[in-house]
Order: sequence, then structure tokens, then C-alpha cells
Amino acid sequence: MAETTHEHPQHDAQVKVVVPDEHTMISLLGSGDELLRVLERAFDSDIHVRGNEFTISGAPEETAVVVRLVEELIELAKSGTHVTPDTVERMVSMLRSPGAVRPAEVLTTNILSNRGKTIRPKTLNQKHYVDTIDRYTVVFGVGPAGTGKTYLAMAKAVKALQDKQVNRIILTRPAVEAGERLGFLPGSLYDKIDPYLRPLYDALHDMLDPDSIPKLMAAGTIEVAPLAYMRGRAQPVDTDVLTPDGFRPIGELGVGDLVVGSDGRPTPVLGVHPQGRKAIYRFSSQDGASTLCSEDHLWTVRTRDGASRVLTAKEIAESGLRRAHGHTYELPLLSGPVEFPGQEVPADPYALGLLLSGEHVSGGTAPGLSTGGPGPARALGLPGTEAGTPVGTATAVLREPGPEGAAPGTESVPDRYLYNSAEVRLALLQGLLDAGGEPVSGKDGTCRVRYGTGSPVLRDAVLFLVRSFGGVVRTAPAAEGTPGPSRDREVSRGPGTHVLDLCLPEGIMPFRVRSKADAYDVGGGRPVRFVDSVEPAGEAECVCIQVAAEDSLYVTEDFLLTHNTLNDSFIILDEAQNTSPEQMKMFLTRLGFGSKIVVTGDVTQVDLPSGQSSGLRTIENILRDIDDIAFCKLTSEDVVRHKLVGQIVDAYGRYDAVQQERQGTRRGERRGRGPRRDTPGGTGAGTDGPRQQAD
Repeated sequence: MAETTHEHPQHDAQVKVVVPDEHTMISLLGSGDELLRVLERAFDSDIHVRGNEFTISGAPEETAVVVRLVEELIELAKSGTHVTPDTVERMVSMLRSPGAVRPAEVLTTNILSNRGKTIRPKTLNQKHYVDTIDRYTVVFGVGPAGTGKTYLAMAKAVKALQDKQVNRIILTRPAVEAGERLGFLPGSLYDKIDPYLRPLYDALHDMLDPDSIPKLMAAGTIEVAPLAYMRGRAQPVDTDVLTPDGFRPIGELGVGDLVVGSDGRPTPVLGVHPQGRKAIYRFSSQDGASTLCSEDHLWTVRTRDGASRVLTAKEIAESGLRRAHGHTYELPLLSGPVEFPGQEVPADPYALGLLLSGEHVSGGTAPGLSTGGPGPARALGLPGTEAGTPVGTATAVLREPGPEGAAPGTESVPDRYLYNSAEVRLALLQGLLDAGGEPVSGKDGTCRVRYGTGSPVLRDAVLFLVRSFGGVVRTAPAAEGTPGPSRDREVSRGPGTHVLDLCLPEGIMPFRVRSKADAYDVGGGRPVRFVDSVEPAGEAECVCIQVAAEDSLYVTEDFLLTHNTLNDSFIILDEAQNTSPEQMKMFLTRLGFGSKIVVTGDVTQVDLPSGQSSGLRTIENILRDIDDIAFCKLTSEDVVRHKLVGQIVDAYGRYDAVQQERQGTRRGERRGRGPRRDTPGGTGAGTDGPRQQAD
């Protein structure tokens, strides 16, 4: 409680503050009265202590500040907060700053506690910084060394991970010193860059149990890597990506183009980032699907314990692809049929599929199915081959010239049937399977489909159709000349025959023939796709893309799902002053859904090569008008290391200001002096000519 009197005329006011108890009083004075001495040095007012009472005499404005300080110290003592001389000095600075924030509120804001240590902001700007991280998706913390920019951001990241707000923490630095100039050092690249990343590791050890950190890093929950490792996630420029109009090379895509996402729907491309020539790998699944990618290209996988993770191709390869006679990683499949734009077709797709398979079952004609007779019509209740009927129209389509003069009706499934609506594609698939496929019961009570054809084109068409619905196709094992799976007939597997095992998602009926549909009615089980191999495949020019889909997945070759952004992650870019503008753009566009980015740096300590601009210097002008991005400035007053650090920062600031002023004066003098002339008509002889050029 504070009581104001006017007992001494030489002072404007005298205030008494009563401290509740003796223990609190001892905490306020500090060991050997060190805290009281800080108060006396900080103010011109007279401060006296007697018993459990402070008496402050001085000018009213300053006396009010001292009283507030003592009251705030009492609040800190009650909360059990340890107060040091540095704490008191920071509180004085806060109280003298404009604003209504209470120092006790700032200094009792707990971010994270670990092994008896609590991490809290220590200055008003630091409190504003951590609050801003809570409110905004992307935050830039800019200020001199020692202001806690990275440390506080890491504390917020660990807290978000513990609270399950994110699934992953990614800590990165632009390792300027860890580039090719360190090539002479022994060890792997990780060994060379490790010292540069050491401050990040040290901060982690302050915030987590040291024994848990290697496990979290091995599991991919925490990743510490140089910024260059984040930009390498890419695919070769000629790798196909599925679009609503069909497959296109990824190198031809631009911002705004549409690709197909994991739900089968179109999603726009938000960013395209050329990566240069890189080592690439063949990434393959157990069903024969494969594509090319860089070693650190990202893949969403599910482990055998059901956990979902995002790993690089290299991490997947090095962690082991098989365990206990089973595959380690399951890949996602389409959650819905691909939505190609619907278009008119000249013939009934079911009839077309029926006739196509009828020609190529085992390289011959299936019993009762012929393009030249009424067998399909009688067997399946369709009209005959007369013009205008479904079978007749389909027959006419088959007799049209094939690609590049191929024989009519053979080795061709028109693209307008494959890249069409789900209804058209399913009807075509049902026709193919009714003529050339059979249900096959499994030991687990499910029923899959086996399909045989003598045509590689029909084999590829069935692969395309099944995968476009989120299904899986495997080459069925069969010895040459052995009977096929049909209960009604034998499908000879002679040379050139292709036999496929199909597994379709629930809700997709592959047959219309009643007997086959009834046999399949139990369902084909859940389609699954596993990582089978990741092998080197040379080098290629690469590019990476970012898409707008919520899960950041897009469809690449063989309907594999991959992505290139970081979802549900807390990402910290430290020492960002050493990024180029291109690197900064690349990094920011890696932001995925459910993620948060904090960028920290000091624009006065740029280590980039001479002439290279810093991405951190220009970014505020580029992003200042975006609502969910914030910039926090910290100063020498926020330095929480030894107090000399703040004084050193200020000294360098004054020196730089003087140097800039001198340079500006010299430039002005040069501009005002103009060219030197010995004669009215031109440059004089002797040394004046070279001096002009130098100026």
C-alpha cells in the first residue's frame, strides 16, 4: 500500500509503500541489499527503507514510477519469481517506456518449463514478440545478437509440439560458412555443417530432455538442417504430373496451372522453383508404380504402427524398407476418383470395353464375344451390331484408323474415353473386365479381380483406369501355359499374355455380368501401396512446385501421390540476413497448411559475398501489406546476455551512423565539385584527367 504526503518542502512529494511481510521485504532488497542499490542508482529520488516500509521522496513524476516499480517487485516476489539486478534494470526501462503493460505481467509469462527452468520473455519487446508469434502465421524477428530472437521462437516451437499444435519442428540456417569452402574438412557434409548449426542444438538441449532429442530427430519430429537442404526437394523437369487435361511434364507447369490433388480434384500451382541439375533417384512401390525425384523430395507415408509421417526419399531408403517380412512404409492413394472434365463419346463406353477385351483375351477371342457377331449382345442383353446400337457404334469406333496408320480397331483405346468423367471410365473398365476378367476369392474372405489380355495397350488402359479410381494393380504370378482363374473357362497364358491382379476401393463395382458381380459382392479389401525401393538414377535438371491443396499432395507418374511443402510444422529460419532474395522466396513458399514460420536475423551482420543483397533487408517492403505476416523489431535494450553486449551493439550503431554520414558528405562533395577543366574547352593535361575518372 502506498501513502503520499508532503512533509519536506525541498521535495514535491513523499510516498510510503508498506511491504506485506518480512520474507517479501528480504526478496525486494536482495542479497546484501543489491536490489536496493540498483533502485538508488536508477532514480534521483531519495529511497529509504525502515522495517517493512519504503519511503520515496522526490519529484511527483519520478516518485510515481518508483512506487509502481516497488509494487511490481512485490507482485514478482509473491509469484516466486527470482529477481536479479538485471531484472530490476529491465523493469525500470519498461516503466519509463510508453504503454500500460505491467512489468510483472511480462516477467511472469511462462512459455516453457523444463527440468526446473522456466523460459520467459525478459523485456517488453520480447513479450510483444512471443505474443505476435501466437497471433500470426509468419513472423519476422529482426534485431541484434543476444536479444533472444531464436531462443524464444524455439521455446514457442517446442511448446507447440508438446501441445500437439504441430507434428514437426524444422530448424534451418543459410549455412554460408558451411558451403564449398569447407570441402577440405574431413567427414560427411553433416559433419561439416554441424558446428554451424550447433547453437540450435544447444537451445534444444535447454528445452528438452537430452535423451529424447536423438529419438525425435531420428523419427523426423525435429529436423535441423541448412537452408540449402530445403530447396532440393524436386523432380526432373520431364517427370509427368497429372492435370485435368492429362499428364504433363512438371517442367512445363506454371503458377496458376491446375494439377490433380489427392482427392482427385483440380488444385492450382502456387509456386514453381527451378532447382538446377541434381542427383535423382527412382522411387518405386510394390505394385510396379515408380517415378523420379531428388533424394530429399518429400513423401507422406504411414508406418506400421499407423503413424503418419513426412519423410525424404533418402530418409525412407536409409531407415529400411522392410521389417519382419513386411514393407515398412505405406503410401497414400487417391481418396476419390480423378475428376477429368466430361466429354461426349461416339460409342457406349461399356460396349467399347467389352469388344476391346473380346479381341485380346489370351491373344484371341473370348467365347461368345466377337466384334463381328451378336455374341456380346445376346450374352449381356445389349442390342446387336446394327448401326446406331451400342455394340454397333462401338464396332464402328474400333474400325476407325488407329494412331499413325495402325490397323483399325487394334492396339488403341481413345484418350477421350480414358480422360473422361468417372462414369465413362467405370463403364469402360466394366466392359473390359466383364469380357476379360474374373473375381478371385482370397483367403481373407475378400474377392479381388484377375484380368488377362494379349494386348499391352489394354493392359496399360486397365492400369490407368484402376489407378484413376484409387485402386492398385499388380502383375499376377503365373507360369507359362497354366490355366487362368476363371471358373467357367480357361484363360491360356501363352507367350505375350498379360495377367493383372486388381484391387479397387470400396464402392467401385468392377462387373455388370450378374454372376461375376454376385461373386465380387463381398468386396476386394482395402487397396494398399508400399514403398519397395529407392535407387540412384543419375542426374537431371530439376524443378519443384507448390500446390494449393490442403494436404499439399499432387499426383505424379503412375498415380503416385507426393508433395513438396511442410504441413503441421513449426519452421524457424535463423540468421536470415544471410539468405538471398531468391532463397527467402523459396523458403516462404514452403509454408504448408497448419504450419507456422518464424524468421530471425540481424541486418547489421550480413556475411553474403560482396555485391549479393540480403533477402531479409528487402522482405518487409514486399510483404508489409499482408495481414497474417508481422514484423517485430528488437533493439539493444532487449539484449539479455551480459550488459556489455548491449553497450557494444550501441557503440557499433553510433560508429556506423558516423561512417554513413561521412560517406554521404564525400558523395555530396564529389557531386558538387563537377569535372575539373584547365581550359574552357576541355580536360586539362597532366594528372587532372585521371582524377576526373576516379571521381
